[in-house]
Amino acid sequence: MSYIEQSLTIGERIVYKTGLHWIVLLVPGLFGGFFVLLGTVILLGGDGGSTGVGLLTGGFGALVIALAVMFRNATEMAVTSKRVIVKVGLLRRETIELFLPRVESVRVEQGLLGRLLGYGEIVVRGTGGTAEPFKNVRSPMEFRRQVQQQSEELITT
Repeated sequence: MSYIEQSLTIGERIVYKTGLHWIVLLVPGLFGGFFVLLGTVILLGGDGGSTGVGLLTGGFGALVIALAVMFRNATEMAVTSKRVIVKVGLLRRETIELFLPRVESVRVEQGLLGRLLGYGEIVVRGTGGTAEPFKNVRSPMEFRRQVQQQSEELITT
């Protein structure tokens, strides 16, 4: 069960859930993939003495990829019927929970590549608080739309 599902209050429901875009895996995937490939080449082409070097090199590459995937999966962002919730981190957790009536604005910043691939930076600003930026968020325009829609529904009820 995810952190967001565990933290729901009575009567609260998840309206929209997102996370980090796959683009965050691109650089670690290329970097780690290079070392996995290099380790494989060392294992297949080397003599018996290079087995340890090949395993170490390939293992390092696999670790880089695994850590990137764990970091991506450990980041949760959701709009509920009452709050905006963001949780980042696996071993060390950082959470931001902002009640919808306290959300002053949600700014979306997207470059050309972000617009084409569907990711961007979200900056959530609460009343009387500081702006909280979150980079490489999947479908940031939809996240903002859901915050706005839920805020409007709270006002009309």
